[in-house]
Amino acid sequence: MFAGTRSCEPEPVEAGFEDMIDMTVLDYVMEDSLRFSHFLRILEAGGIDKTVGAYNPDRVGYTLFLPENQAVERFISESDRFSSLEELLADRTYVSTLSRYHVVNGEINADEFPFGALPERTLSEDILTVSFVVEPDTSYYKINNQAPVIEPNIETSNGWVHVISAVLTPITFTTYDWMEQHQGYSIFKQAADATGLNETLDLNAKEEGVTARTFTLLLEHDSVFNRSGFQTFSDLAAYISPENDDFTDPGNPLYNFVAYHILAETRFLDDFAEISTNYSTYSDVPLNINGLGLDLMINKGKQIFDTLIHQGDTTIVDYVGFFYDESNILTQSGAIHFIDQVMEQVRPSRQIMTFQFHEELLFNELAQEPGEYLVEEPASLDYITWSGTDLFYVKEASEDYPAWSQDYLFMDGDFSISYRIPRIVQGNYMALFGAEAYNFENALVEVYIDGKKLGGLIDLTTGGSAGNPYAQIELGTINFLRYEEHTIEVRSLIPGRFSWDYIRFEPF
Repeated sequence: MFAGTRSCEPEPVEAGFEDMIDMTVLDYVMEDSLRFSHFLRILEAGGIDKTVGAYNPDRVGYTLFLPENQAVERFISESDRFSSLEELLADRTYVSTLSRYHVVNGEINADEFPFGALPERTLSEDILTVSFVVEPDTSYYKINNQAPVIEPNIETSNGWVHVISAVLTPITFTTYDWMEQHQGYSIFKQAADATGLNETLDLNAKEEGVTARTFTLLLEHDSVFNRSGFQTFSDLAAYISPENDDFTDPGNPLYNFVAYHILAETRFLDDFAEISTNYSTYSDVPLNINGLGLDLMINKGKQIFDTLIHQGDTTIVDYVGFFYDESNILTQSGAIHFIDQVMEQVRPSRQIMTFQFHEELLFNELAQEPGEYLVEEPASLDYITWSGTDLFYVKEASEDYPAWSQDYLFMDGDFSISYRIPRIVQGNYMALFGAEAYNFENALVEVYIDGKKLGGLIDLTTGGSAGNPYAQIELGTINFLRYEEHTIEVRSLIPGRFSWDYIRFEPF
C-alpha cells in the first residue's frame, strides 16, 4: 500500500556529545573520526568542509547524508575507477562532485521526507529521492534507492545529519542507460528500440545545450509481460500492432503503446497522492492515476486483470498498480516507476484538470526560492505570451499563503496574457478561474478560450475576503470536441493589478 507507509516516524537521535547546540555539521563529523574520518577527508578534498562548518547564506542550514567509513571502503572496493581512498581524493573533479552530492542546500529532518524527491537540491545541483522500505521486522528510509538511513535526525547548530550505510553515487545515467544496465526489461527495451523512442528515453538533461523536458517512465518487468502471455518482444508486437510493422510511425499502435508509458513531466510517487487526474503522455491519449485511496491506481475500472477469491470474498483487480519499494528511480532523464500489469492504451475518462503554469521550466526553477521575479525574455517561456505591461512570477514564502502552491503570475496595467494549456479529454466542463479579487486597484478582465469569450466581465476588485483574497470564479460551461491543447487568454477591460492563480476545468 502507498498511503500510510510513513506512519512510523523516526525519533531524533541523541548525538551523545555535550553542547550539541554549538556543534556544526562539520564538528559532528570531526568528533567521531573513528567512524567518519574517510568522509571528512572527502569533504576537505572537495572543498566544502568550511561550508558545512558555517551557516547557510542562502537557506536555513544544510542536510548531510553521512556515510560511515565502512561504506566508503565498500564503495572503493566495488569501484572500477579507484583502488584506494588516496586515488579518490586525488581526483579533485570527482571528489568535488561526490562531496557536494551528499549535502542538501537546506535543513530537512526525516519527519519532512517525502515519498519522492527532496524539496531542495544538493550543492551539486542534483535531486535526491527518498523511499520508505518496510520489511517484516524493520522499516527505514532509503536515499536514491542506494543508501539506507541508519541514524536519522542528528540535529546540529547549522542543520541535520542523517547517517547512511552506503555512499551515494552521483546519477549520470539516462533512463535508457538504466534499462540497458539492468536485466529483466528486455521486452520493453526492444519495443523502445523498434519504435525509435529509445532516443527519447536517452535524454541527459545535464548535457550542455539540452533544453528538452525530463519525463516519467512507467515500466513493466519482463515477468509482468510473461504473466500476461508475452514471452518475447515479437509476441507483444504481434498483439499490439498485428497489421502494421512500421513501428516508428507515431500513428502506429506499438509506437503509441511505448509512448503511453512516458508521462510528459517528471513526477514521483508522492506527486500522485491525494489527487485523481489525467496525465499527459507522449502518446495520443492521457492516462489516469487515482491517488485518493490507499493505493495509487492507474486507469481504475478500464480493464479487468484478475479475479481473486479468498475465503468466499471476491476481489476484482481492475487497475494497474505500482511496485512502491522499487519505484522512484532517478535518472538524468527524469523518474522511473515500476508497474504490475501490462499497461495498454484505454479511452480516458474526464477528470478535474487544474493548470497552474507549471509547464514552464523557468517557473519551476524560480519556485525553488521565494521571491518576485520579472520575466525579462518572452523567449524564456514556452506556453505563455503577454503584452502591454511587465509580467512577474511570484513565489510566496509562507506555506499558509492562500494562492494554490503559493505562487501566481502578476501584472499591473493594461494587459493581455495567453496561456496554452495541455490537452484535455473531450467533453463538457465547467471552467473556473482563480485570481486575487480583494483590492480596489485590481483590474476588470474578460477571459477567452480558443478565441471565444467565456462568461461576462470579471470584476477583480471584489469576490475575495480579508482572510482569503483569492476567489474561484465560474466562467461557464464549455464543450471540448477533441483531445487537444487549448489557449486561455485574459484581457484587461479596465487596467489594474492582476494576480492569476490558476485555470480549472471540472467535468460537467
